Amino acid sequence: MNNHEIDYKLFGDDMQFVQVELDPQETVIAEAGSLMMMDNGIKMETIFGDGSSSQGGLIGKLIGAGKRVITGESLFMTTFTNEGSGKKHVSFASPYPGKIVPMDLSELNGKLICQKDAFLASAKGVSLGIEFQRKLGTGFFGGEGFIMQKLEGDGMAFVHAGGTIYKKELAHGEVVRVDTGCLVAMTGEVDYNIEFVGGVKTAMFGGEGVFLATLKGPGTVWIQSLPFSRLASRVFAAMPHNGGSKGEGSVTGGLFDILGGDRR
Repeated sequence: MNNHEIDYKLFGDDMQFVQVELDPQETVIAEAGSLMMMDNGIKMETIFGDGSSSQGGLIGKLIGAGKRVITGESLFMTTFTNEGSGKKHVSFASPYPGKIVPMDLSELNGKLICQKDAFLASAKGVSLGIEFQRKLGTGFFGGEGFIMQKLEGDGMAFVHAGGTIYKKELAHGEVVRVDTGCLVAMTGEVDYNIEFVGGVKTAMFGGEGVFLATLKGPGTVWIQSLPFSRLASRVFAAMPHNGGSKGEGSVTGGLFDILGGDRR
C-alpha cells in the first residue's frame, strides 16, 4: 500500500458530509474550503500539489500543480494529519445538494476518471492529474473546454455529485451517451469520447446543439441527475436582472423570493 489506509463514515442524505477516522500520523488531503470540523490534535497544512509520491522533487511538484491549474483548481491542497495519540476525526462537507461517493481505488484497478470539480478528499498518496482535455470553443464549459481529472493510487477517494447518483455497469461493447455535465466518473478501462449533436434546441447553447459523452464498455460509469451548472443556470435565470441592491429587482431580492422570503 502506497496510500494511507483511512476509515470513514457518511452522514446525511441530500446534504452529506464524510467523517474520516485517522490513526496517529495518518493523513487525508482535501480541496481548500471543504473542511467542516475536526478533532483537536489534527494539524492542517497547505502543500504544493497533491502530496503524492509521484510528485518527488521540485519539478514533479511543479508539474502536478500545473495540471491542477489547467483544471481550474488551486495550486495548493490542504492536508490533515493526526499528530495526537489515539484516533481522531475530520469531516468534509459536500458543496451543494447531492451525494458523496466513496471510491476504493484498489478495487478500481488503481485509476478513476472524474469531472474536474468532483474530487472532495482522499487518503494521502492518491495522485491527481489530467486525463482528458478537449477544446470545444470559447463559451462552452466556461471557455475551458472539456476536462476530465484522473485519480490514481490504491487508497480511498471521495467524489461528490449533484442530485441522485446512478451507477451503471457497461458490458463489453455496450455504449451509453451521457450529457457531459451529468458524467461524474468512470473506471479507467471505459472508452470515451465527446461528440457534438447539432440542431438541438437548448437554452444553454442558444439552439446551436449539445455535447454528449459517448462511453463504451467494459467498465463502470457514475452519472448524476443534477449537475451544478444546471442548478446554477436555473437559479440565475429565475433572478430579476434590472439592477438595484435592495429593491424588488435586485439579485439579492430575487434570491430572497426564490427561498420563500417575505419582505413585508
